[in-house]
Amino acid sequence: MSKTYDLSTADTFSAPHVLMMTALAALSAFMLALGASAGEAKPSLRDVQEIEDPLFAVAVASEVAERCERIAPRTLKGLNQLYQIRARANALGYSDTEIKSYIKSDQEKSRMRAKGERLLRQNGVKLDQPETFCAYGLAEIEKNSAIGVLLRAK
Repeated sequence: MSKTYDLSTADTFSAPHVLMMTALAALSAFMLALGASAGEAKPSLRDVQEIEDPLFAVAVASEVAERCERIAPRTLKGLNQLYQIRARANALGYSDTEIKSYIKSDQEKSRMRAKGERLLRQNGVKLDQPETFCAYGLAEIEKNSAIGVLLRAK
């Protein structure tokens, strides 16, 4: 036989029972809030500046080193930066699969290339003149910029 509670009287529930119900209500509210925030979509990695900016620097430095015979990439520094980018993205909740998908995406590669070409043109680089890549790269090395630290003069 089940016991029924008369909710109209305050002494129907014992103090431990009320405490348990309050704790369960608080836990339920917390779990709902946690579930809502966990279900929120993460922004694209392109929109996370602490990922996008250093990745862009590596891409531009790589292009400059490839186009200019007088400049070499600082390969270990670049690889270290890529590992740091991945670790930071993981810490922000992105899986290795999401990171790999972003990096290998043809759409993202095209976007990054267009962004890089825009930056290079704004800085006087003519895409069909390797010497202009050299001038840009040497200037970045001199400035010790995010791109310059990834390059070295031969």
